[in-house]
Amino acid sequence: MTNWTAAEIEENVLVQFEKHFGEKPEVLASAPGRVNLIGEHTDYNEGFVFPMAIQHRIWAAGRRRADGRIRLVSLNGMPEQELALENLSRKGAWSDYVAGVVLEAQKAGQPVGGFDAVVYGNVPTGSGLSSSAALEVCTLHLLMGLFGFEIEGKDQPLLCHRAETGFVGVNCGVMDQFISALGRKDHALFLDCRSLDYDNIPVRLGDVVVAITDSKVKRGLVDSEYNARRRECEEGVRILQEAGETQVKALRDATPEMLERHRDKFPEVVYRRCLHVVTEDERVLRSVDLFRRGDLEGFGKLLNESHRSLRDNYEVSCPELDTLVETAWNTPGVLGSRLTGAGFGGCTVTLVRRDALENLVEAQTRVYRDKFGKTPEVFVSQPEQGGEHRRVG
Repeated sequence: MTNWTAAEIEENVLVQFEKHFGEKPEVLASAPGRVNLIGEHTDYNEGFVFPMAIQHRIWAAGRRRADGRIRLVSLNGMPEQELALENLSRKGAWSDYVAGVVLEAQKAGQPVGGFDAVVYGNVPTGSGLSSSAALEVCTLHLLMGLFGFEIEGKDQPLLCHRAETGFVGVNCGVMDQFISALGRKDHALFLDCRSLDYDNIPVRLGDVVVAITDSKVKRGLVDSEYNARRRECEEGVRILQEAGETQVKALRDATPEMLERHRDKFPEVVYRRCLHVVTEDERVLRSVDLFRRGDLEGFGKLLNESHRSLRDNYEVSCPELDTLVETAWNTPGVLGSRLTGAGFGGCTVTLVRRDALENLVEAQTRVYRDKFGKTPEVFVSQPEQGGEHRRVG
C-alpha cells in the first residue's frame, strides 16, 4: 500500500476488516504523523514549537463487540493482539499504545466497551515522525466513533499523552499528540509548551513544497543524550537563578542577553546548550510572524540557523543529517533546510521550490549513496488534517 492514495488505503482497510472479522466495520478513524518545522528541544524547556501534520497517517476500522474483548489486527505485519478490557496491562507490544488510550478513556469516565479493529499505517517508524502519537490519536477517534462520546480541544492530546507517559512509559513531550489531534489542513500548529495554548497558523506555500528526507539512520543515541541535554538545561536554569535571575523558572524565561551577561558563570558546554534553546524559541516566534506575512524566504533562513545551532551548540546532529542538509543548501531553489526531531538520525525538513524538487531528490540521493552507501527516502507533504473519524456501517 506504499504508493496508494489515502482513499485507496481507506477502502482496503475496510475490506480487510470484513475479511478478518466476517462483518462490516462501523467506524473508520485516522490520525497523521508530523514534522516539526522549527522549535527543536524547546518543549521540555517550556518553550515554543511549530509542527505540521503530514499526509502519512494511521487508519483504524472498528466494530463494537459485547464480550469485553479487544482484538487488534495489524496490516503492517505486526502480530495480532487480543486484550481483556477488565485487565489491561503493558505487554511490550504495539497494542500498548491502543490499550493505554482505552485505559485513559475509562479513567475519564467514558463508556468504552470491547471492539475489533484493523489498523494500518504509512508513517515511517523510527524516523522521528511520531507514528506512536498518530496511533494514540487514531485510537481515541475510533473509540469516540464507536462508543458515542466526544472529547474536545486540548483534552484529546492530553489524554493520549497520559497514555504514552503513564501506560507505555515513554517520557515524551506533548507536541506530537497536540499536532496529531489538533492539526488543520493548510495550517501549522504554534504551541506554547508551558501554557498549552495553541493557534493554527495558515501555511500558504504557493510554488514551494515541504520535503522530508528520511536518513534511514535509527536514532540510537537519543535516550542517553536526550537525558544529558535535559540535565544541562536544568543546570543552566540553576546558574541563572543563583546569579539573581529569579524570574527564570525554565529556559523559556531567559534571553540571549541574559546568558551573555552571566557567561563567565557557565561551563562552556552548558552555555552552548542554553544558547540553542533560547535562540530557538526566538526563531519559532519569528517563524510564526513570517508565515503570517507569507515570507517563506525569511523562514528558510531560520531553518538554516536552526540547523547550525542544533549541530554546533546542542550537538544533536550526525554526519548523515549534516550531509543531507548541506546538500540541500547547495541545491538552487532550496529556501532552507535543517534536521527535524530529536537528532542523531531520523529526518531533515527542507523548504524547496516545486520546480527544484527533482534536483534536490537527485542530489541528496546521489551524494548520500556515494558517502554512506544508503539510499535516503524523500517525500513531500502539505499540512494535513489532524485526527478524524466517521461512521461507515
